[in-house]
Amino acid sequence: MIENENILLRAPELEDLDQLFLWENDASVRLLSNAHTPVSRFSLEQYILSAKQDIYEAKQARFMAVEKKQDRLIGHIDLFDFDPHHRRAGVGIMVIDSYRIKGYAAAMLQLIINYCAAELEMHQLFCNIAANNQASLRLFTKAGFAVCGEKKEWLRYNKTWINEYILQHFL
Repeated sequence: MIENENILLRAPELEDLDQLFLWENDASVRLLSNAHTPVSRFSLEQYILSAKQDIYEAKQARFMAVEKKQDRLIGHIDLFDFDPHHRRAGVGIMVIDSYRIKGYAAAMLQLIINYCAAELEMHQLFCNIAANNQASLRLFTKAGFAVCGEKKEWLRYNKTWINEYILQHFL
């Protein structure tokens, strides 16, 4: 487990299935993750059961974020496109509305940065953020990520096109 005084990051458990099902099928969350179709309860259950795979085998890892004082699930943070040779991975984060703008996302991101540097000995992390997602841009840049590129008209949203930034952070 990865933790600080307020947050615990842990592997997904079957007890998380109902909450994950709601999050993964929330249209606003799917929009930010570029997912276009609903996710079945069965596929999420299979994902949780396969979460025992090492990141070197699965090339991804999801960490459930628990607020320790109330023992409440508040979101998750994902490592994806893990490349052990080049020692890099993408990172994505989701925090429920009632815990946003309270420092929890920043703490989760710092915990995963520290884990990637110390435990996985990674060289860098990257993320992709829609140009209109100012909250995520602030979060990641405050954590040391820098915009290194922009994909023009990359995302389609409400019949308009939005640019997407790629950010990276050297560990």
